[in-house]
Amino acid sequence: NQAAFLRYMAKYRKEAAPDQYEALCQKAEKVLSHVQELEQIKGACIDEVREQILSVEGRAAHHYWNAIDTVLPAEYNWPGRQGREASDPLNAALNYGYGILYSQVERALILAGLDPYAGYVHTDRPGKPSLVYDFIEPFRVPAVDRVVIGLANKHVSLNLDERHLLEEGTRRMLAEQVLARLEKPERYEGKRTPLRVVLQDQARHLTTFLRSEREIYEPFIVK
Repeated sequence: NQAAFLRYMAKYRKEAAPDQYEALCQKAEKVLSHVQELEQIKGACIDEVREQILSVEGRAAHHYWNAIDTVLPAEYNWPGRQGREASDPLNAALNYGYGILYSQVERALILAGLDPYAGYVHTDRPGKPSLVYDFIEPFRVPAVDRVVIGLANKHVSLNLDERHLLEEGTRRMLAEQVLARLEKPERYEGKRTPLRVVLQDQARHLTTFLRSEREIYEPFIVK
């Protein structure tokens, strides 16, 4: 989905900015090159391969965020991707958007009868919703990255207070944008389906897979 988003942004720059178009396409291919590496990882249980998986994820993300850097207006002073404690407006907006998405994911998992604290790649420990952290990954880009990067490219103000936290008006605007994005349709199983419904359906698919009623669980991939 990271590669798909880079290609989506490249498409609109093919004529106006051909050099940027080529650079984004190349970065998309670098992200995708890690899929084959993932498929070659073998192990009897997750504990044997967790570090390898996280290493591949991290290297792919490095290419992705480097590419994002090339499309952001200079006015945002993007320092690169930062998680907690980020003090710049774009990272703060991304983190806030992911926070909204976490709550939507946890709700979908619970409605599907799943335990949000029993995950796969993210390690289990008391109070850590590991399955939420696992399940959210395919939805970060279509639900949040696309919203925040889109706002940045429209030069929308993302205001911070004196503590480097998002101001209330900015938080409200971001929440409205992310929730509206979840209502927009994506191509899914042969039809146009709101992203929020895709999220819930995918949670149910995971449930049926765990019950051995589904041969394989296939994550959501943006078309």
